[in-house]
Amino acid sequence: MTERVLIAGCGEVGNALGARLLADGYEVWGIRRNVSALAEGIRPWPVDLTDPRSLRSPPTLFDYVFYTASADRRDESSYRAVYVNGLRDLLGALEAAGSPMKRVFFTSSTAVYGQQTGEWVDERSVTEPARFNGRILLEAESLVRGLGPGVVVRLSGIYGPGRTRLIGKVWSGEAEATERWTNRVHVEDCGGLLHHLMRLDTPAHVYLGSDDAPATTAEVVTWMSEQLGVAAPPAADTPSSNKRCRNRLLRDTGYQFLYPTFREGYAPIIKDFLRDLR
Repeated sequence: MTERVLIAGCGEVGNALGARLLADGYEVWGIRRNVSALAEGIRPWPVDLTDPRSLRSPPTLFDYVFYTASADRRDESSYRAVYVNGLRDLLGALEAAGSPMKRVFFTSSTAVYGQQTGEWVDERSVTEPARFNGRILLEAESLVRGLGPGVVVRLSGIYGPGRTRLIGKVWSGEAEATERWTNRVHVEDCGGLLHHLMRLDTPAHVYLGSDDAPATTAEVVTWMSEQLGVAAPPAADTPSSNKRCRNRLLRDTGYQFLYPTFREGYAPIIKDFLRDLR
């Protein structure tokens, strides 16, 4: 019998994952309000995760659930509505309907870490977020960890095609070369690593989803300026800050990144950016 997978909050990450699952022969369903934006082949469940009334009648039973939703606004009420209430209401509705839910995956964020002086962090590092977003995500993580088969994936900054804000700032001369550490993961690797973790027999309860090479903003924007053929951004007199994400646990499972550093990931995006300027 064909296994069914639900991707709740099926945006860019969900579509990247869904394409891989469809290729494997799974029946894939996606929750989002605008179902016209679902990737081809993903079956629509057009509900609002922040409205529990719309979750009362799941269209079928699901073997696997991925919760990849994101908040529309960066405020506390929006975060709580999506990450805590929406997650709890969806899992409750699926359980009440009898879905087996062999495994539930939740995409959290490295915002759960509060380290700010360049420390390395991994799945065992203390989580003491300074801001509401990290605290709410930890609350959501605890809901998933309460499930026997729950898996949390803490993604760092997601980038990919169409995300050219930083490139545009370098191009226009607005970027600064600071010593702030940055961590990122390409959207295709988000889909790839989730697909990979689903295929493991006994995954860990928490993984850090970030590429192989944390880099300072200075390193990134200087490289971008070289690729764009513009002047390097000026150095900013700022101390080292933020954290560095170590992905060893994920790599030890055998996952190989499509874009192991920002260079491989941004190169085609910059090429498209320059082409569009012509």
